[in-house]
Amino acid sequence: MKQNLQLRISQNLALTPQLQQSIRLLQLSTLELTQELEAILQENPLLEMADGEEGEFEETSAASEISTPASAEEASSFDVATQKDITAPSETLREELHDELGGVEGEQPNLNEEFSPPEFEDSYEEFGSTSSWDESGRSNHDDDDSDFTRQDTHSISLREHLIDQMQLAHLSQRDMSLVKLLLDSINDDGYLELDLQEISEQLPPELEVELLELETALKLIQNLDPIGVGARDLRECLLIQLQRLDTETLFRVQAMNIVKDHLALLANKDFVKLRKVLACDEQTLKGAQQLIRQQNPKPGSAFSSFSHDHFIQHDVVVKKIKGIWIATLNDGAIPKLRINQMYADILKRNRENSGQYLQSQMQEAKWMIKNIQQRFSTILRVSQAIVDRQRNFFEHGDIAMRPLVLREIAEELDLHESTVSRVTTHKYMLTPRGVYELKYFFGSSVATDAGGSCSATAIRALIKQMVAEENPKKPLSDNQITDTLAQQGIVVARRTIAKYRESLSIPPANLRKSL
Repeated sequence: MKQNLQLRISQNLALTPQLQQSIRLLQLSTLELTQELEAILQENPLLEMADGEEGEFEETSAASEISTPASAEEASSFDVATQKDITAPSETLREELHDELGGVEGEQPNLNEEFSPPEFEDSYEEFGSTSSWDESGRSNHDDDDSDFTRQDTHSISLREHLIDQMQLAHLSQRDMSLVKLLLDSINDDGYLELDLQEISEQLPPELEVELLELETALKLIQNLDPIGVGARDLRECLLIQLQRLDTETLFRVQAMNIVKDHLALLANKDFVKLRKVLACDEQTLKGAQQLIRQQNPKPGSAFSSFSHDHFIQHDVVVKKIKGIWIATLNDGAIPKLRINQMYADILKRNRENSGQYLQSQMQEAKWMIKNIQQRFSTILRVSQAIVDRQRNFFEHGDIAMRPLVLREIAEELDLHESTVSRVTTHKYMLTPRGVYELKYFFGSSVATDAGGSCSATAIRALIKQMVAEENPKKPLSDNQITDTLAQQGIVVARRTIAKYRESLSIPPANLRKSL
């Protein structure tokens, strides 16, 4: 076989460093973006956070004179639409809104103003705002009492709470050690996870700990607060709480009988059989059921370390301005980046003598500022497109949600579907109806008899509404819900109704039945 040389010309799509950074920043959430920027600011001395409002997303005049080696082809390789007019989105929206509404100068609405309930506005006027503030955010008053800082409260654990109570009982050292041993086996809900026999077998034989001693220590724990702690199962937990009630409490005896011997029947809501085994009427059974529901099935949950609130930083704010739903960026979520003036001046005066390190860091800083601009510009464009298509949702709620897929937004904005998917993942929108992830506004469609389509979100809202309005003694089955929707022109299979019902955490009809 003879060897020869051939010349071929082909086109390949290469991911430049700037493009890779742009894609990575686009898919990050607000929290992840903040963490990414903190790491970059520590590594790049030419990039810094702007203290004031001016200079946001701006390069200094000295830095702007430094040439950028990135080509126009690299800049346009990500998405054609996202590279157009990387300007302040808020200003662009103001101009568009001004043209659409035919407003005049001085009458344009403030698109960046935050939601402020009327009652808070009145309180500001009532107390007054005569105090002035310096640039650091501190009041000019000399009184040190006006400087308040948030103090983090110390949350006590369930184990510490129980030990504090046991110390008041003045137990012997051996009994206290056994109590602490059992407390180590109590989970966050307040239940004893290990069996006493199993704990006894795990102890060294030389300690000579008998099972009766462990049972005594457990009884001591079960007499502590919160009531029901130290139980080994739900039955024992409820029984402990019912036993601690006043003996004259109505339906206490019937409730204890149900918990002790017939808890499975109550869970399955077999009220007919319960009335037979208890030999009681419907009113007595209903009272016993309500008394059981008043007890706490997880007595230790109030001390759980996972009960802290978690906050979401929204990226977009949606408001209705003169009858038009407008999406604006949340200024608090936008990082204020700029080029360091001192290093920019050094590079300007010593272009030839400056090291390759500073030159590369300057280029990376400029890329970062441009990619952050592109990220928020794309988020705003996608958000506004979603708002335009789902305006009925903002007017009437979930029941008016229309079907929407990523492809529709991508075709409208001349973006790729993967770009829209990255934009809508872990990005949140603050609306008058609450905070929603952008993914929430997308959903599959279900055909109707009229030839149209209905969103899956709207069907879930209808199911939730029908369940809320049903007769609790005769709850609607999945087949009945299917027939009701069919009467409204929405053709949905019964298994689809069951899937939607389970996604809403709605139990089946037999478990929703009540007396």
